[in-house]
Amino acid sequence: MELLRAWFKRTFSDPQVVILGVFLLFFVIVVFGLGAYLAPVFVSLVIAYLLEAAVYRLEKIRMPRLPAVIIVFLFFLATLIFLLFVLVPMLTSQLSALVQQFPNYINQGLALLEQLPERYPQMVNEEQIERITRSVGSELAGLGQSLVSWSLASVASAVGLLIFLVLVPVLVFFFLKDKQKLIQWFVNYLPNERGLVTSVWVEVEGQIANYVRGKAGEIVIVGAVSYVTFVALGLQYAALLATLVGFSVLIPYVGAAVVTLPIALVGFFQWGWGWDFGQIMIAYAIIQALDGNVLVPLMFSEAVNLHPVAIIVAILVFGGLWGFWGVFFAIPLATVVQAVLKAWPRAGATGNEQAAEPGAAEAS
Repeated sequence: MELLRAWFKRTFSDPQVVILGVFLLFFVIVVFGLGAYLAPVFVSLVIAYLLEAAVYRLEKIRMPRLPAVIIVFLFFLATLIFLLFVLVPMLTSQLSALVQQFPNYINQGLALLEQLPERYPQMVNEEQIERITRSVGSELAGLGQSLVSWSLASVASAVGLLIFLVLVPVLVFFFLKDKQKLIQWFVNYLPNERGLVTSVWVEVEGQIANYVRGKAGEIVIVGAVSYVTFVALGLQYAALLATLVGFSVLIPYVGAAVVTLPIALVGFFQWGWGWDFGQIMIAYAIIQALDGNVLVPLMFSEAVNLHPVAIIVAILVFGGLWGFWGVFFAIPLATVVQAVLKAWPRAGATGNEQAAEPGAAEAS
């Protein structure tokens, strides 16, 4: 108890530590308490953060900020229109066709299972196949009920989605246009002694910018290359599968392995064992190898200094808390946690050393 009391007194006697703790607490309260209501704001901030790089490049060639913002915003609107009226209908159509094809795939799979006792009688018997068949049937019944419930819920949330699609572009425009005003307004409410907060932000801001923009570009490039490859090789549901491949890069070490299953199943049920199936799997393996060994090193100029175990744990924790956005920001959030732990006062550091670190970071 005495050790705990001494640690608490030593740590929270520093006002900058208290300020940092208040900031972290405020962040957690806002995300957990108001996250559902402020989702359009959070999404708009992410998009504006992505588009800020393009605005900055136009400003570097001496274009005034307002025209630069308008040009980038119009490009964003064109991309949004393409997604809503071209890509989404294509994905919906292919998903509907795939769902309708499910019974045929199941029948083909069951036919293959029934052949196993004849081919491998020492490993598989008919009783085991019957248990597997009954299990698959019950799972399909539950899946059908889930699909019906999901379709009804999606119809009910159509109005909310429409409001979301209207609010996000408006917020993105004002976040880009009035960036400096909004930042200055926020800074005016910050305390003067915020060196520790500044040191944490300086350490993670570069990695967050590099990760978010690089990951968005990686999703687009990997998805586009996969789509062209799948269409060239004649794979069914090319757009749907390429979209899955693109978003699989959000989950390092796991996403690529998980997406391999639907690609292999669609290829197998389309062609069976043969060279066409082998072409698809070889092409997919080449795409993943180029992504991991060429694209990622080129796009992520600043390495994320996290152990693979820490990355997987971060994805599980933040993905479980916040779903898709938790997975997307798992590595940046883990970087924030790492920076906070690094900047947090330690028993071996003197008060002068602790005070000097934030000042040096702020000066940089």
